[in-house]
Amino acid sequence: MTTTAQPGLGQITGNVLFYSQPEPLSPEMHGKMGVKSMDGPFGFAKPGHAIPLTVGEFPLAAVTGPIIFVGDEKMPISVMGLNAGDNMFLRDDGLFEPGAYIPAYIRRYPFVFANDEGAKQMVLCIDRGAEFVVDKGYDQPFFEADGQPSQYTKNCIEFCNNFEIERQRTASFVQLLKDLDLFETKTASFTPTSPDGTQGEPQKIAEYFGVSEEKLNALPADKLAEIRNNGALPQIYAHLVSLVGWDRLVALALARAPAAPQAANA
Repeated sequence: MTTTAQPGLGQITGNVLFYSQPEPLSPEMHGKMGVKSMDGPFGFAKPGHAIPLTVGEFPLAAVTGPIIFVGDEKMPISVMGLNAGDNMFLRDDGLFEPGAYIPAYIRRYPFVFANDEGAKQMVLCIDRGAEFVVDKGYDQPFFEADGQPSQYTKNCIEFCNNFEIERQRTASFVQLLKDLDLFETKTASFTPTSPDGTQGEPQKIAEYFGVSEEKLNALPADKLAEIRNNGALPQIYAHLVSLVGWDRLVALALARAPAAPQAANA
């Protein structure tokens, strides 16, 4: 999604996963709109096989799947599927599998902050294209009759503010890992096994950035104490432990694959 400009707000820019029709939230445009309740509200996230993650979420997300770092910025990502466009933990009814961690990035939808370059500030937007954003039959209005934000909107604004704080903390965490030169390129692979038990050639699933255990163990004692005391070390270990989740994703993919046709008995 590429955000669009609104009169008087300057040029709002940025690409954000899931958001197809972002609009700066205002009582003039959305005073008679709101959000309706849905039994399965997360259907929009089905295409999200790789979801941005904040560092405070690492311990919770680690039990669901791999946490990796991608791109030049080394953005932390929760891997929720092996194939682009398929979140393996999201069911067809729009609900997540029981026990799967739902990243805050998904939970904040349809709200999002966008950059207003003209005003040099962040602007709160909603995705007008969200299935549950409606102009009638809603359960939670965006605004009260006097044009003030509803309690629902206030709660969402607080959530988005907290998310932005966590996003900045995540950027500092990643910069720390860069400064300590802890990143290395890692590869996730899978070795298929045929029905007769023979193993095929390993297949590469993904290539990504992760923390090098060798570099971590080689840190000087004072640096190791520093990342322990500032809380970075437990998050690093959560990332490392999460990488066993590649096996879980492969197991899920194999379990859902169509069964090979069996030869009929004579």
